[in-house]
Amino acid sequence: MVLKTFGWSFAVTALGLVAAVFYGGWTAFGIVAILSVLEISLSFDNAVVNAGILKKMNAFWQKIFLTVGVLIAVFGMRLVFPVVIVAVSASMGPIEAVDLALTDKDRYQQLVTDAHPSIAAFGGMFLLMIFLDFVFEDRDIKWLAWLERPLAKLGKVDMLSVCIALIVLLISSMTFATHAHQHGGAHADKAETVLISGIAGLITYMIVGGLSGFFEDKLEEEEEREHEAEEEAERSGKPRSAVVLAGKAAFFMFLYLEVLDASFSFDGVIGAFAITNDIVLMALGLGIGAMYVRSLTVYLVRQGTLDDYVYLEHGAHYAIGALAMILLVTIQYQISEIITGLVGVVLIAWSFWSSVRRNKALAATEGGTGSDEKTEVSSGV
Repeated sequence: MVLKTFGWSFAVTALGLVAAVFYGGWTAFGIVAILSVLEISLSFDNAVVNAGILKKMNAFWQKIFLTVGVLIAVFGMRLVFPVVIVAVSASMGPIEAVDLALTDKDRYQQLVTDAHPSIAAFGGMFLLMIFLDFVFEDRDIKWLAWLERPLAKLGKVDMLSVCIALIVLLISSMTFATHAHQHGGAHADKAETVLISGIAGLITYMIVGGLSGFFEDKLEEEEEREHEAEEEAERSGKPRSAVVLAGKAAFFMFLYLEVLDASFSFDGVIGAFAITNDIVLMALGLGIGAMYVRSLTVYLVRQGTLDDYVYLEHGAHYAIGALAMILLVTIQYQISEIITGLVGVVLIAWSFWSSVRRNKALAATEGGTGSDEKTEVSSGV
């Protein structure tokens, strides 16, 4: 099972490390290895959230996620994206940006660093909306019940998550503008860009998330109708419309996953510059890490880990919230990638430990099988 799921990741790791040795010797080998570990540690919460979405998709779309999705994640976000940042921010052509990345690495790194505020605003807002929509939803199983119960009640207010996200964005952009003016105004012109980028992140979330949710609801309605007419459909031999709806639903969920992965990868791409400014080594290291995140996502789905450890999804979403706030803070201040990675790891480890405690508590009460009792035990953390 492990070899089947992680086989491609192992193969890509071997090829990537060998390519690094040929490209820059053993120093390059070490840099690529470090970048791979960095990407995996920063994106483990990404895998948990991905698994929660991917388990709703059939085997075909899971394969699409592992093939086409990997191409988008590895080549799109880890190789093309940094080049696009430089091309847009410096008003140059993509070929010129690639040439700059290969020949003038210090200048390339500076251009990417200058574009960081707008990148962080877009990714931070997208991730913040994911977190807010999660904590404002009323759930049967609660991890931090003392916090989640009042938040679920607040969540009954329409558009609350959007209002909070916009307030956070407004504060971030105004603080950034004030700080820029106080320190010579070098980045004062970027305050407006930060605001626009954040709004773009919010709009992207609402469009992609809204479409995936719409088609998912349509799919559920169609499945109910199809279940009632299952025998008649089998006798007539007519194609079922649910296949089309399943395709639409899965397609938009796939798009949602890709945007989600892109938002998660912002911190990894930016953080990689703390280790190297060589675009080739960055692509190799972050690409290897992205493969493991993909494989880990599928592994969690096929093993049913999220069903066994019910708080993992909670921990991952809290990690998303933390990462969103960290991204927004990095618009103005620099935060170590070690802190970014540790926050996610600690929250997920805590949620895993809480899940293990819950499972032991349920096992100790063999006589109680009612769902109410199960919910009560799971809410006691």
